[in-house]
Amino acid sequence: MASETAAPHVVDECRGVLFVYSNGSVVRRSGPGFSTPVRDDGSVEWKDATFDEAHGLGLRLYRPRERGGRKLPVFFYYHGGGFCIGSRAWPNCQNYCLRLAADLGAVVVAPDYRLAPEHRLPAAIEDGVSAVLWLAAQAGDGGDPWVAEAAHFGRVFISGDSAGGTIAHHLAVRFGSAAGCAELAPVAVRGYVQLMPFFGGVARTRSEAECPDEAFLNRPLNDRYWRLSLPAGATPDHPVANPFGPGAPALDAVEFAPTLVVVGGRDILRDRAVDYAERLRAAGKAVEAREFEGQQHGFFTIDPWSDASAELMRVIKRFVDTDGRFD
Repeated sequence: MASETAAPHVVDECRGVLFVYSNGSVVRRSGPGFSTPVRDDGSVEWKDATFDEAHGLGLRLYRPRERGGRKLPVFFYYHGGGFCIGSRAWPNCQNYCLRLAADLGAVVVAPDYRLAPEHRLPAAIEDGVSAVLWLAAQAGDGGDPWVAEAAHFGRVFISGDSAGGTIAHHLAVRFGSAAGCAELAPVAVRGYVQLMPFFGGVARTRSEAECPDEAFLNRPLNDRYWRLSLPAGATPDHPVANPFGPGAPALDAVEFAPTLVVVGGRDILRDRAVDYAERLRAAGKAVEAREFEGQQHGFFTIDPWSDASAELMRVIKRFVDTDGRFD
């Protein structure tokens, strides 16, 4: 008599969006597991473009409708989601980018990137590089006029939320040399904004150890993201997760553009972000941390119109308007 084979069952799940089954198959839902209306007042125009045809990757571009003939700074925004979920098309990302374009008076570039576990790290980092190189190509002959007519390619800022903040770090390292700057020309990166960057490590920090289970990003989900996104068998001390872990490249020679690190006082990742900023500042890098007391992970995309989000927008705008000067 033939033995019965058990039906595949879910072994990992992320926010009701990603489901990994016991047979290795992966099922994704196209939208987020929450309902958020898009608040588009028409003051910002936007469109989609493809930056990597081979991998089917696109980005969403935003610019204020009224520009007064000025060339505007360019502000990259890489979405979060633990390298496992998220999209430029999700309404929380759309709302945040609409506000960035309007409040900063900037061309906003929001790229997608390959997600784990189908595409484990460093795939997302490689895609982050490709998106910036795509922008550089728009400055030359054959570039998209929609971008070229509005963008100041000499005033580019690269930001990311959570996993996107980790991408921003790796881009700062990749392009933080004379050779890296030459690779991007005529694009010039004036600064980086890491919004609650998603760094990891085997040893628990205090904010990780004390994180309550009801937190928006808690320990089980944090650990699950790393387990699904890192190379098979790697720990969170892998260099892509822990910039100061064993085997991580030395950062002394990296010419960091001014970097603003945004920290939430109630975020599980708070201590890692603060430590990151302190270590780089001690090494002579132009890096500062700005902590938002009482705020949880991703507060600015959860509610882009809160008082804390408005203050964050003011902080970012000062950083952009002064080409990377801190308060």
